[in-house]
Amino acid sequence: ALEKKVVKSKVGEKVGLLCCHEIPSSESLHNYRVYWQKNITEVVLAYAEGTMISKHKRYENRTEMDTRNLTLWISPVEILDNGSYQCVVQHRRRSQNSVVCDEHVTLFVTADFSKPNITAEVFADSCESTEMVVTCSSHGGFPKPKISAVLNNMSVVWNTWVSMSSLSLYNVTGKLSLNVTKDVSFTCSVEYNGFVKSTSLLLKKKDDCVVPTVPPSYNVITASSIIIIIFILAITLAARYLPRHVCSHCCKPRDSLEEGVKECMKPPVSSKVTSETSSV
Repeated sequence: ALEKKVVKSKVGEKVGLLCCHEIPSSESLHNYRVYWQKNITEVVLAYAEGTMISKHKRYENRTEMDTRNLTLWISPVEILDNGSYQCVVQHRRRSQNSVVCDEHVTLFVTADFSKPNITAEVFADSCESTEMVVTCSSHGGFPKPKISAVLNNMSVVWNTWVSMSSLSLYNVTGKLSLNVTKDVSFTCSVEYNGFVKSTSLLLKKKDDCVVPTVPPSYNVITASSIIIIIFILAITLAARYLPRHVCSHCCKPRDSLEEGVKECMKPPVSSKVTSETSSV
């Protein structure tokens, strides 16, 4: 983390900015003036004759300087710490406090974005396709990110918005309208300062497609009605005909009450017997 001239750190971490001079063991900080400045005009802290003479209120309780190698330590790092720093060292014993070294160090602060969150809202469904709007969002990161979308391993163009929160952190959102005719894989990626965070989601076409029932045509209804009517008439006629046909072999009971039997109970007399009786 102590790389000269360009130092990278994340929000909340501890970072050290190296100065351009290290005090020899034969000397002490009392012989030097040391200034750590940000953006040239903002004094982070300053030492003279071994004593701190100035510290910026924004760095109170967050900064300290090594009295030997003059490294400026910042903890915890904040977004506003991002920028260019300058270390100026002067030697008291030399004429007119001559400058021993003057060097700039750039602190590049990053903040991790949240893992992208993907949602899919279905607006219309049919047997052929599913219409939906896919939204991907990530928040709380720095610096300003780039958000991209990939559909089945192919990059797509979509609408994106980037906003900044009160803490100077970025929030990013992307939206894409899709007409899904088959299952597809959607990947959303957020890139910032060499880091990439991605999330994938399988977008599914609706499977339970119900084909609407087609009502029968007028001709089919008419033909069916005629068949049903004919069937009912046939049953009615059969019901009326069958009882008469059966009863034609029966006879009515006699009017005489003395015999107490029905005429139809007598055994039938053959025509041959009747003929013989007539001839006698």
